[in-house]
Amino acid sequence: MALADGHLPVLPLGADKRPLGNCRDCADLACGGRPNMKTPGPCLCPWPCHGWAAATTNPHALASRQWGLAWRRARAIGYHPGGARVTVVDLDNADAVAWARATLPITTTVATTRGEHWIYSGAMRSANKVRPGVDIKSLMSYARWLGPGTGPITALPPAVLALVEREESTPARAAVDSSTPTRWDRSVATGCRHTPAFVQTGLERGLDNIRAHPEQGAGTAAYGAARFLAARHTSCPGPCGLDSIAEELIAAAIAVGVPAPYARRCVTNGMNAALGAIA
Repeated sequence: MALADGHLPVLPLGADKRPLGNCRDCADLACGGRPNMKTPGPCLCPWPCHGWAAATTNPHALASRQWGLAWRRARAIGYHPGGARVTVVDLDNADAVAWARATLPITTTVATTRGEHWIYSGAMRSANKVRPGVDIKSLMSYARWLGPGTGPITALPPAVLALVEREESTPARAAVDSSTPTRWDRSVATGCRHTPAFVQTGLERGLDNIRAHPEQGAGTAAYGAARFLAARHTSCPGPCGLDSIAEELIAAAIAVGVPAPYARRCVTNGMNAALGAIA
C-alpha cells in the first residue's frame, strides 16, 4: 500500500518471481484482456490476472478479498515500470553492469541477485535481450521490487532508447527477421476456401495474443494461435499457405524473447495438432 501511495502500480509475484496465473475466466484472454495491454479489452476481473497489466495503485483493489488471497500466495512484490513512467534497464550479470557503467548515464541503481537495475525517468517500449545480459522493462513488463535503490534518478537517455531501435532493426535469431516475416497472401494459398481478409484477421489476432505475453506464456500463445489458425483450414482443398502463417507466428514469439528453436517447435506442434499429425 505504501508503494501504491507513491504512485507505483504493484502486483503479487509467486515463488518463481513471476506474476500469478490467470483465473479460469481470463485464461487465454477469454475476457478480452486489460485496457492497457497491446490487445486492449474489457476485462473487469477482480483478480490480479494478466501479469503486469493487472498492476494497480487502487487501494480498494489491493485490499480486496481476491487480491488478499493472492497476496497470501505471493513471495515477492512486482511493479509496472511503465505505469510509474520509469524504465528499468535490467543488467543480469557482472559483464552487463560493467558495460552500463562505461556506457550509460549514472542514475538510481538497485542491486539484484545477479546484477543491477538502473532506473530512469520516462517510459519506453519494453524489449528483451537488447544486448547480452540486458533487458528493457517499461511499458509492457514488470520488475521485482527490491527497494528504492541509491542515487538520484536521471531522465531516460538516448543511449537506452537506441538499444531498442537496434533490436528492432537487427534480424532475429535463426535468420528470422521479426520486422519483415514472410507474409501470407493469396499467391501462396491457391486452394484455400477463405478470403484474404478472413485469414489476415485471424492471423493478426494470433500475433496480438503472442505479443501480449512479453514476460511469460508467449510459447503457449504461439502454440494456441497455430492450432487455432490451422484448424480453420482442415476442410480446404489446399494448399493454404500455412508455412507463411507459421513463419509470422514464430517471428512474433521470437520478438518477445522466446528462444527460436522453442518458438518453432511450439508453432509446428500447434499446427500438427490441428491437422491430426503427431509432433
